[in-house]
Amino acid sequence: MSAGHTAVTTEPVVTCGGEDCGIRGVLDRIGDKWSVLVVVELAQGVRRFRQLQRAIPGISQRMLTLTVRRLERDGLITRTVHPMVPPQVDYELTAMGHSLTYLVKALADWSAEHQDAIARARERWDEANPGSGIH
Repeated sequence: MSAGHTAVTTEPVVTCGGEDCGIRGVLDRIGDKWSVLVVVELAQGVRRFRQLQRAIPGISQRMLTLTVRRLERDGLITRTVHPMVPPQVDYELTAMGHSLTYLVKALADWSAEHQDAIARARERWDEANPGSGIH
């Protein structure tokens, strides 16, 4: 590159003028592991609460309840209660929730592609920094 020329980047630039520029709450929600797993499951179609719970290993009933409530509040899923005994509740992605699924899939694909390299990097770092307490 000659003098006076500036490199052009095609990478998106995200700037944030303050501590919370308005996207932190959204990123906190969609970056939460339980939210991602619920979105992934609902991308397959409508699910009942117990179906979601069985499909997401390790999630407690309370955590699933909080997660679906938060996703509903954010407009990413809908909750439909069918009046029967006992009540049947269905969850499904909204149009906005569906628009998130391609990003989640891209992140999952990236994770799968790089998991071995990340594991090797962690091993090297752990060997170079014994007793760091980071795991």
